[in-house]
Amino acid sequence: MADVKVKKRLFRRRHQLNRSMAGNSLLFTLMFISGIFMAMPLVMIANDALKPLDELFQFPPALFVRNPTLDNFTDLANSITSTWVPFSRYLINTVIITGGSTIGHVLCASLAAYPLAKHDFPLKKLLFSMVILSMMFSWQVTQSPNYMIISWLGINNTYLALILPAFAYGMGLYLMKQFMEQIPDSLIESARIDGANEWMVFWRIMMPNVKPAWLTLAIFQFQLMWGNTGYLFLRNEEIKPLQFALTQLNSLLSGGAARAGAMAAVSFVVAVVPIVFFLVCQSNVIETMTSSGIKE
Repeated sequence: MADVKVKKRLFRRRHQLNRSMAGNSLLFTLMFISGIFMAMPLVMIANDALKPLDELFQFPPALFVRNPTLDNFTDLANSITSTWVPFSRYLINTVIITGGSTIGHVLCASLAAYPLAKHDFPLKKLLFSMVILSMMFSWQVTQSPNYMIISWLGINNTYLALILPAFAYGMGLYLMKQFMEQIPDSLIESARIDGANEWMVFWRIMMPNVKPAWLTLAIFQFQLMWGNTGYLFLRNEEIKPLQFALTQLNSLLSGGAARAGAMAAVSFVVAVVPIVFFLVCQSNVIETMTSSGIKE
């Protein structure tokens, strides 16, 4: 009996964290300081958007606003309203482009990753190597070929010129494949024995179990497309996204000090939407980064 207690004590001691209280305190202090530095730009953007003009030009600049006001947003709304395309049109364009690109990319990446992760077929390794290779090139390298392909397809100056190329980003396929490989083959075989076909296995087994992965992918894709101005493919003002309008407005407002508040409001509008989308899905992002998948 004594031997059993000794073994249990040794087992618990062996599985305890090998870190002292001082080490934990130092680690948390460093994390706290790093968190402050990472949050500082976001805090400054939010405070600058609420500052009146006298505080915006104060030197040295103050981090927090003293007399918050919404005049900057009013000035921004008046500036956008003065254009011949209404603000709602830009917003609808952004929703169509960002939503269509995000949904299409997640579906295409998941559908392509499933056979690469759970099936054997000729040239499988070659295809995956091509996906990895595509991630090595920056968008400047593929800019001209993309424009030529979009022109050949006849979808230039349309929503599809931005939505369709977003389906084929290699990073999403790589992420989904790596995560799907962690799903046990026994789970899929059990579903097939119960009479499930490949579509049922994909939709009812794979997709629910890799939800953290495709939700994380949706966040990355949303952030990428939200910042896309579409200047290379879109010429008609009626189909341009909100990011293009805000960027154009920012260049127009930068000429005068009286519009500095509206410029601060532009920066806040551009940054706040991806942040809110990330906060809504934050728990799933953390789960993706820390989870090692389902084990046999």
